[in-house]
Amino acid sequence: QVQLVESGGGLMQAGGSLRLSCAASGSTSGINAADWYRQVPGKPREWVATMGTGGNANYADSVKGRFTISRVNAKNTVYLQMDSLKPEDTAVYSCHVSFAGDPVVYWGQGTQVTVSS
Repeated sequence: QVQLVESGGGLMQAGGSLRLSCAASGSTSGINAADWYRQVPGKPREWVATMGTGGNANYADSVKGRFTISRVNAKNTVYLQMDSLKPEDTAVYSCHVSFAGDPVVYWGQGTQVTVSS
């Protein structure tokens, strides 16, 4: 059974940086693709970034140029580097990862990011 454990959230002042990690435990055959989403209470979940099978990355317009998604396959870990943080980035961030040969797509438990002005 694969589990995703997120870390790296917290409180940061506007303009600062945080790096979120999403580490997979359990047996996998390697990361296939990964996304990050975020959600504010009372609002729909918002897509933030995707890294595809070939390593190509795409970003929501709201974070483009400030956030970077990456992965280290040897560690079964996906990252979201968040720079130039804004108060509107405040949300619970969740990773969403698929693994080679596994039909299940897994969700992390979510980590709170709070950006103060």
